[in-house]
Amino acid sequence: MKIERATLREIPLRLKEFFQISSGGSQDRRILLLTLEGDGLVGWSECVASADPSYAYETTDTAWHVLTDFILPNVVGREADSPEDLLSPVWWVRGHGMAKAAVEMAGWDMAARADGVSLSQKLGGVRDRVPVGVSVGIKETDEQLHEQVAGFIADGYARVKIKVKPGRDIDMLSGLRERFPDTVFMADANSAYTLADVDRLKALDPLDLLMIEQPLRYDDFLHHARLQEQIETPVCLDESIKTEWDTELALELRSCRIINIKPGRVGGLATSRKIHDMMQDAGLAVWCGGMLESGIGRAHNVALASLPNFTLPGDISASSRYWHQDIVSPEFTVSDGHMAVPTDPGIGVEIDTERIEAISTRVATFG
Repeated sequence: MKIERATLREIPLRLKEFFQISSGGSQDRRILLLTLEGDGLVGWSECVASADPSYAYETTDTAWHVLTDFILPNVVGREADSPEDLLSPVWWVRGHGMAKAAVEMAGWDMAARADGVSLSQKLGGVRDRVPVGVSVGIKETDEQLHEQVAGFIADGYARVKIKVKPGRDIDMLSGLRERFPDTVFMADANSAYTLADVDRLKALDPLDLLMIEQPLRYDDFLHHARLQEQIETPVCLDESIKTEWDTELALELRSCRIINIKPGRVGGLATSRKIHDMMQDAGLAVWCGGMLESGIGRAHNVALASLPNFTLPGDISASSRYWHQDIVSPEFTVSDGHMAVPTDPGIGVEIDTERIEAISTRVATFG
């Protein structure tokens, strides 16, 4: 494929509610959307970087800088044999996986459209629908939390993830388990704990949680391994895993039993498949996380989650969970704990280009 033109846009989207995790929260998203064009085809993707560096060192502004100053000028005008090869001219750029993922994932959309197949089929997906869960931010009171969880259970989600931090963990989760004894719950700490909190984390074992996600530092594989030795609840790594080499280290140290694969975090769909395969070979499960994406990013996630080893419900909630109006049609919906995998060519949804152009706050074009 030849990339003849690239357009990077920033759009603002407001979440329905303030979404809080252990390190902070937000309600307004600054989203970068990328289009690649060539051979009469257009590929779309979304950069998942947040406005601040609370989740990762990459931000909306660093991604814009790296994409516009280094990556896109070197990619446009060049031929690539496959989406994985698109970034070959910028092999020397260290890190910045979220910025790189935007380019690679738009390339996958183009490649699938060129073949006339869905992105799921192009990646090797095996499901026509995927199990999905929902993520619940930290609430000020248990009453607020119980009300929202009850609503999501009524909506049919297959699993509910609860954001936690010290002081909003043991009693809060115990109350949820008592109120909803049959619901599949997991906890997500976003690195809120240290190994000194092992007794607090052990206290979660009787609650029969599916997993606890990223309890310790984002770069601490050793202490996660020591924690997993001492608790029964499976540890899931999220922020820690940015490459297949991180996955290899986690498997060698036994730092976790589950990995949350976010394609935008690990540099794209090719790396996501490698991590998927490594975990499958190790007999361990993976699931697809979310980064408060619009429908464009969600379409990529749904396609990835159709691969065979994504056996746990992902954070691929309905469009209406986060947005009053998504930027794709049809919007994503949940039925009986599952979401349908788009079958049209590429990411399989129509993009509301008129709205995107109308609300764009900055645009950079190459080619």
